[in-house]
Amino acid sequence: MSYADILFAENCRDILENGVWDTDYEVRPRWQDGTPAHTVKKFGMISRYDLSKEFPMMTLRRTAWKSALDELLWIWQKKSNNIHQLNSHIWDSWADETGSIGKAYGYQLGVKHQYAEGMFDQVDRVLYDLKHNPTSRRILTNIYNHHDLHEMGLYPCAYSMTFNVSGKKLNAILNQRSQDMLTANNWNVCQYALLTMMMAQVSGLVPGEFVHVVADAHIYDRHVPMVEELLQKTPYPAPKVELNPEIHDFYQFTVDDVKVTDYQYHPFEHKIPVAI
Repeated sequence: MSYADILFAENCRDILENGVWDTDYEVRPRWQDGTPAHTVKKFGMISRYDLSKEFPMMTLRRTAWKSALDELLWIWQKKSNNIHQLNSHIWDSWADETGSIGKAYGYQLGVKHQYAEGMFDQVDRVLYDLKHNPTSRRILTNIYNHHDLHEMGLYPCAYSMTFNVSGKKLNAILNQRSQDMLTANNWNVCQYALLTMMMAQVSGLVPGEFVHVVADAHIYDRHVPMVEELLQKTPYPAPKVELNPEIHDFYQFTVDDVKVTDYQYHPFEHKIPVAI
């Protein structure tokens, strides 16, 4: 069985059985009909995935990994904040009339800063350090810039990546302030597991452990029946995921350079409502 499914099921059961509801509070998110979107949550969810053993793609329902990777490359390669450069519509609700989401996500990664070695943006600084300073304990990105929050269409959810080299293995931690478990959990896990694999390959390393830390892991009220349905299913084995071994420059990766084979997944007929 896919270990990603096992962890997802354990975490969701924990939230449903032991979580705290916010129904006593006024909440910001709303459903499309204007109804408050309440959640049940657990604080401080930590999941660990060993990328040397299997890729963490869930099989309880299909993860649209190509769209997930396209979004990741939009942020980390293009360093874009305009949805017109994205091949999906997941950001439409947070963009202005020009397609901009403001000074969020890719914009923050693309801002250059002065270092002792020269000017780097955050992505290029990571790439530089993985090759030249692999023992550094300072290889990280952070896009939760308080100075610019008022100019962001959405405050960053996945806001920090920390990379750490142990021997020849590249380990990474993704920090998230908030996560909608049904809609985005495995989407983000697949994105940043792939990022870790890509960073490892172009740095002459091999993927190690990917750790996912979520401060507020929640399930929305209207998602509960769908999550309970997923928990009744038996996971399939994890698919095999490989990168094009010819790519040695992070900026050359495309969606077509990722090969996914033996991906079995259960049908999921529901259209998942998204709270805004």
